[in-house]
Amino acid sequence: MTKISVGLQLYTLREETKEDFLGTLHEVAAMGYKVVEFAGYGDVPAKEMKKVLDDLDLTASSSHTIGLKFDMEMKEIFALLDKQMEYNLTIGSRYLISSWSKLAMMNSKEEIVAFAAKLRAIGERCKQNGLQYCYHNHDFEFVKVDDQYKLDVLYNAVEADLLQAELDLYWVQKGGLDPKTYLQSYKGRCPLVHVKDMANDAEQSFAEVGRGMIDYPSIFAVAAEVGVKYYIVEQDICKRPALQSVKMSFDYLKSLGIA
Repeated sequence: MTKISVGLQLYTLREETKEDFLGTLHEVAAMGYKVVEFAGYGDVPAKEMKKVLDDLDLTASSSHTIGLKFDMEMKEIFALLDKQMEYNLTIGSRYLISSWSKLAMMNSKEEIVAFAAKLRAIGERCKQNGLQYCYHNHDFEFVKVDDQYKLDVLYNAVEADLLQAELDLYWVQKGGLDPKTYLQSYKGRCPLVHVKDMANDAEQSFAEVGRGMIDYPSIFAVAAEVGVKYYIVEQDICKRPALQSVKMSFDYLKSLGIA
């Protein structure tokens, strides 16, 4: 069975990368991570970033798009996208991901299908350049329109090769669904998952992986069959130093033989 790679979404360390981007990468590599997902590049040129990644034995799995707003004209979107595609091709990343949209304000299938046309166009441009476009969910997509979750309407409106899923399993749980079952419903369409845990408290706050209520061992048991290639650790808000939190999550995955 192919081993699924464990990575870190660097948004978790946004304060640290703001102070010292490359130094933070050194700390991430020292913890044992072999893969990183970007959410910004700290003004580091692509060739320099690639060299640092290689020196640290790190691989870039993916990047979240920066500054791309879906109310822009397609010409503006493509101009922004082209620069980010060039950067990602240079550093070796092959997945570009959008992680926010106005789906929360869309109340009909027609609105979502119209929005999906933009994602299809972006997906086509990514595919033409050797990249895979993905969409990352939050919980607001798990509201139903005409008996379907908004997220399902979106994915059904775009061909799978043009729009893949990066399912954030915390937000699936927060949306009221079972993460394992929902992940299985996207077999063959979910190459990356965001692995973050939910504390068993009234606020359903973020927790280090393995210290919350999400049944990750059962999810890991089916992930390879689904076609997952990357587990991306993320924690939006940390109650302890973020570097300590991401190390705790990595160590938990290592204890399971995942990392």
